[in-house]
Amino acid sequence: MLQRMSGVFIGAFFGTVFVVANAHEPLDPAIGLALRVLAVLTFAGLVALALRAGRLDGPAPEDAESDRADWFRGRFAFVVGAEAVLLVGGNLALRAAGAPPETAVAWIALIVGLHFVALMAVWKRRSIAVPGVALTALGVAGLGMAGTSAVVWVPFVSGVLSGVALLSGCAYAVAHTYRSAVRSGPRLPDAQ
Repeated sequence: MLQRMSGVFIGAFFGTVFVVANAHEPLDPAIGLALRVLAVLTFAGLVALALRAGRLDGPAPEDAESDRADWFRGRFAFVVGAEAVLLVGGNLALRAAGAPPETAVAWIALIVGLHFVALMAVWKRRSIAVPGVALTALGVAGLGMAGTSAVVWVPFVSGVLSGVALLSGCAYAVAHTYRSAVRSGPRLPDAQ
């Protein structure tokens, strides 16, 4: 179960990081703190619910995971490698061009969003396109705000809202997995 949910855990972790790292000024400090606490509690709740679903679902048949065994190899590795190069290279280029520091989070949201869109094609899972498109749009919006007086809001728009999008997508996936486990009842190990 945990292996099947690893992508969800990674997405929820980074969604939490997006919120925790960016819920600051110009937000009211109390609102920023509330958003950080809510993000951490959401992450903890998602992990707990996924673990509960895993206990309900029981061990997966060996052939059920074999189809997904190479999900994190091949084209996935290429997408993640390209993402890393674009994250670092793009942020260096933005800094060299004199872009405001707030653009870093917008660039990260844009590239992470595009990575989800690319993974949709690799994994043939349309559901990951939703957070992918949302993060891409929030990244573009933040980059567009960089040259305006609204630049101070880029961490909220491209950071906090991206985190909310990731956590929401992960919550949907975990809730769907949990509901499926409850409906199907406990899976017993194959007798040999």
